[in-house]
Amino acid sequence: MDSRALREVLLRLATNYRWTWTPSCRNLLMSLPGADPDQHPLEAVSGLRESQLRQLVEDDEFMSVVREESADLAGHVLDSSPSIAYLSPEFGISVFARQYAGGLGVLAGDFLKAANDSELRLAGVGLFYHQGAFRQVIEDGEQGEIFSTVEPEKVGAVDTGIEVEVPLPGRAVGARVWRMDIGNVPLILLDTNVDSNSERDRAITDRLYLGSEQHRISQEMVLGVGGARALTALGWDIEIYHLNEGHAGFITLELVDRVIEAGDLTSAVARVSKDMVFTTHTPVPAGITKLNGAALGPYLELWAQRWNVEPADVWRLGSEPGDGDTFNMAVFCLRMSSVANGVSELHGEVSRDLFSNLEEGSSIGHVTNGVHARTWTGDAAQSLFDDVLGAGWADGLTEAWDRVDDIDDGRLIEMRRRGSHRLSELVSSMGVTLDPDALIVGFARRFAPYKRAGLILEQHDRLVEMLADADKPVHFLFAGKAHPSNEDAKALLSQILDFSESREANSHFSFIPDYDMAIASRLVQGCDIWLNNPIHPREASGTSGEKVALNGGLNCSILDGWWAEMFDGENGWAITASEETDPEIRDSEDSEAVVDSLVAARDEYHESRDVFNRRIRHAWRTLGPRVTASRMLQDYEARLYGPIRGRTSRPFSGGD
Repeated sequence: MDSRALREVLLRLATNYRWTWTPSCRNLLMSLPGADPDQHPLEAVSGLRESQLRQLVEDDEFMSVVREESADLAGHVLDSSPSIAYLSPEFGISVFARQYAGGLGVLAGDFLKAANDSELRLAGVGLFYHQGAFRQVIEDGEQGEIFSTVEPEKVGAVDTGIEVEVPLPGRAVGARVWRMDIGNVPLILLDTNVDSNSERDRAITDRLYLGSEQHRISQEMVLGVGGARALTALGWDIEIYHLNEGHAGFITLELVDRVIEAGDLTSAVARVSKDMVFTTHTPVPAGITKLNGAALGPYLELWAQRWNVEPADVWRLGSEPGDGDTFNMAVFCLRMSSVANGVSELHGEVSRDLFSNLEEGSSIGHVTNGVHARTWTGDAAQSLFDDVLGAGWADGLTEAWDRVDDIDDGRLIEMRRRGSHRLSELVSSMGVTLDPDALIVGFARRFAPYKRAGLILEQHDRLVEMLADADKPVHFLFAGKAHPSNEDAKALLSQILDFSESREANSHFSFIPDYDMAIASRLVQGCDIWLNNPIHPREASGTSGEKVALNGGLNCSILDGWWAEMFDGENGWAITASEETDPEIRDSEDSEAVVDSLVAARDEYHESRDVFNRRIRHAWRTLGPRVTASRMLQDYEARLYGPIRGRTSRPFSGGD
C-alpha cells in the first residue's frame, strides 16, 4: 500500500461512523499526527502531509492495524439496498455531527448503529441542519445560546449528486441529498441550502426545532415528501416506512400521491398505511404538534388539488373527534399507519389512554427503548466484559450477562475507578474538583419542567446536610439544556446554577454546561448513582439510565418509563411517587422520597461497599439483557416489521 492508497483507506475509516463504537478504529485514527479528541478524525486525515503518509507506510505495526480495520469495514458491507426507511427529524451519531437536540436524536442514532450490528437492511432519513442544535453558554447565572456552522464534508457527509423538489405553497423547493455511512447503514440527509432556492428557502434546514410554525411545517414537508423522493431517486425499493415521532408524517402525502386513483382517498390511504410504522414518544397532549388551518391549510390544499379531492377531506386525516379546527400530527400518523407503538410498557398504556378517542388508539403497542452498548459503554468496561462475559454481552445475550459473578471485586472496582477518573478529568477542566471518596450522583437530561431538575432543592435542609457530611461525601453533578423559548425551563436551570454557586453547596453540587453526547458519555461512565424524578407517568422511556446501568452505575428513579418495567427491588432504588394530584403536595412528597432513596444509596456505598458491589452485579445480570438497542431492534422485528412483511407477498413500495 503506497501513501496515496493509505490516505484513501484512512478517509474511508474516518468518514464511516463505525469508529464511534469501535475502540480499535478510534484509537488508530487518534494515533495520527495532529489528531485531536475534540475534533472529527477527518480533520487529522485531511491534514496529513505526504511525508507523514510515507512515514506511516513504513510503520509495519500501524499498517497491520490499518489493514485489519479496513478489512473489517469492508466485510460488513451489505450486497443489497435498504428495504426499511427510518425517518427522524434528528440523528445523534456523534458529538461532531450536531444533528441532534436530545434524546429523540440519540435514540435514532443508536437505532441505526444497532441496525448495522444486526445487518438489517435499513436506511435513515433526516435533514442536514447547517447550524444544527445550539451550544449552551452560561452568563450571569442564565443560559445563553450560540450557533456554529456545520460543513457537511467536514463531518463525513458525501454529496450523492441527487437533488429533489418539494412542493410548497406558491413554489417548489430544491433539496440536496447528502449521505453519511453508519457502518453498513446509510443515513440520507436533505439540505435546502442550494443555489436554486431563495434565501428564505435556503434557510429551511438551518436550525433544529427553532423558527416559526410555518418554518417548522416547511422543514417537515422537506423531511417527509423530500425523503420519499430521495429514496426513489436512489433506486431503493422500500417496503416499510418507520416514523420516529410525527415530524416525518408528511411522507404519506407523497406516497398517497403515487397510488391515488379517481380521487379515491380512502383506498389510497388504506394502501399506503399498511406499510407504515409510527413510534410515538409523547405521553402528554401538550407534547404533540398541533397545527391550525391558517398555517397548514395552504400546504394541504396543494395535495387536495393534485388528488381532485376537497381540502376538508385531507384535513380530516389529522383532526381529532370534536376538534375539526386543529390538525394533530400524532393523530394523522396513527391514521396513516397500520402499526404503532409507545417506547416503554407503561408508555404504551399511557398512549392507549391518550388516544382512546380514536379507533387506532386501542391497538398501540410498545417496544421499550434501548441503547447501543458499544457506543455508550466505556472502553475499560468493554474490555472487561469482552474478557469475562464474551462478545455477546453487547447484543444483550442472557447467557453472557449470567457470567457477571465471574467479575471479582478487584476488577469491578478498577473498571469503575477508570470511569470516575475520566469524569474527573472532564469536570476539572471546568473548575470542578471531585472527591475520590465521594458518591457521585448524576442528573443529566433536557431541562423540561416535568423532569423536575430542581425537585431535590425542595428538601433544602436535608440536601445541605448531605453536602456537608465529610464522613459520607456526596457530589451532585447536573447537566442539561433548556429550549431557548421555554422560560420556565430556563428559570429552573437558573435555580440549579444559583444553588451550585452558593456556600451551602459546599463545592459538592455542580452544573456542567453545554450538555452533549461527549459529556453524556463521561457522566454515564463515571456516576455511581443516576437520579431521575419526573412527574409520573410523563417519562415516555428515558435511556440515560440504561447507559449508566451498562457502565456499573445504579439507578435511583421514580418508577416511570423503562425503569417501571425493569426495576426488581434489588437492581437499584425506586423512588416512591406521590399519589397526590395537587402539584405542591405531590412535589413535596416526591422530593422527600428522593432524599430518602439517596440517603439509603449513600449509606450503602460508604458503609457496605461489598453489598453495593453485589447490587451492581445484580443490576448487570437483570438489566444487561434488556437495555441494549440490539434487544430493541429484535422487538421491532418481531412485533412490528415482521407482521407487516407477512401481510402480503410484496408490500407497497411507493414506486408503482
